[in-house]
Amino acid sequence: MTPLILLAEARKSADVTDWPARIGWLVGLVLFIALVYWLMREGWKWRGTLQSDLPEPPGAPEETGPAKLKLSGRYHGSTTAGQWLDRIVAHGLGTRSRAELTLTEAGLEVERPGASDFFVPTAALRGARLEAAIAGKVLPEGGLLVVTWALGDKLIDSGFRSDRAAEHAEWVDTLNHMINDTEGAR
Repeated sequence: MTPLILLAEARKSADVTDWPARIGWLVGLVLFIALVYWLMREGWKWRGTLQSDLPEPPGAPEETGPAKLKLSGRYHGSTTAGQWLDRIVAHGLGTRSRAELTLTEAGLEVERPGASDFFVPTAALRGARLEAAIAGKVLPEGGLLVVTWALGDKLIDSGFRSDRAAEHAEWVDTLNHMINDTEGAR
């Protein structure tokens, strides 16, 4: 035999995969991801505990009157007024969801499938404006309808995005006009 053939026969190919090490790394990664999600969940629950002094938002009354405006879109959450990153999670106000908004003389009704509905009486409304961001959501300038309202002694900003963003300006005008009329009557 020639020396080249003997050399080729003598070589052993290297192990391509070290399966025990690879499985160990994979298990470690899965455990790390589970730990991160668990810590995030605990942080969310802790934030809710810290905000437990906040009263529960009222439900809609039996009779609210005819609808002035309706909006179908998304509810992006609530924050402390003026602090767009300080999310309110108590009473389900931090849960993003689809939403149906109905504005009547009695107030603003927010119906959320899969999350708790709430109602903002006209007397609790403080203002409406267009914004670009609220905790967890950043949109183009003016892409978010933000309604400021009072819950107990705390002012809250709630962010909504209509399926048809062109509706936002009408909502801002109508809400602010309604609030000014209510304040003028007091």
